[in-house]
Amino acid sequence: MSYSARPLQTMKLIYDDTVAIVTLSRPDAMNAMNGAFFEDFQDILSELRAEANPVRALLITAEGKGFCAGADLKDQAGDMPPDLAILLRKNYNPLIMGLKNLPIPTIVAINGATAGAGMSLVCACDIAIAAKQAYFLQAFVNIGLIPDAGSTYFLPRMIGRARAVSMMMLGEKLSAEEAVDFGIISKVVDQDDLMTEAMTLAQKLSKMPTKALVSIRKLLDSSEENTLEQQLETEAVAQQTAGHSPDFMEGVMAFLQKRPPVFQGK
Repeated sequence: MSYSARPLQTMKLIYDDTVAIVTLSRPDAMNAMNGAFFEDFQDILSELRAEANPVRALLITAEGKGFCAGADLKDQAGDMPPDLAILLRKNYNPLIMGLKNLPIPTIVAINGATAGAGMSLVCACDIAIAAKQAYFLQAFVNIGLIPDAGSTYFLPRMIGRARAVSMMMLGEKLSAEEAVDFGIISKVVDQDDLMTEAMTLAQKLSKMPTKALVSIRKLLDSSEENTLEQQLETEAVAQQTAGHSPDFMEGVMAFLQKRPPVFQGK
């Protein structure tokens, strides 16, 4: 059963069964990130982390022709030069870490232009699909800045140093098809099919063993820095935890009884 949550200033939040759907809703500003954007997003993350909240997957999408243009430069008008380090530590960094630490799988459906910190938002999610007309842009260098919000962490790991350098230093657009080839997103679909495909994916993930999915995310993240020996031990610890979960017991019983498992995300 679907129901609407409280209204927000820059985005909308609804629940469809155990899937939370966040829709960025500043289409006239290409859903750029302003102060209210970060307040809204943090409120949503807090709501999704609440122990009583039954949500088991998050889907993020956007209204209009663009997904997210990154920072809203109009919102930063004032004293020059601005203290960008404070803005990053207060707003952008907590948003990225909040997404990465969310205890449910995250899916992003990209409807159009995605630039700057908007790309970081995409990269912080577990699975990303995009409409054919979407494109990606590391726009920072075009205004004399360096990539932030985790861009220099995510992109070299996702696409390799050579391609990351090219995107960041040249500041040129990357098409949705190129983004699939590079490994930034997993699939390109027609615009008319984007939300259907994304919801099908979100609903599937919401019925899977949630803790195992989040553990997979953490293991993949740790593998970038660990030696093989360290990663083997990290896997052993994670598997021990998974092996004591109710979902593991359900999975085994379902296998033995030759029926589909009914996971509870526990």
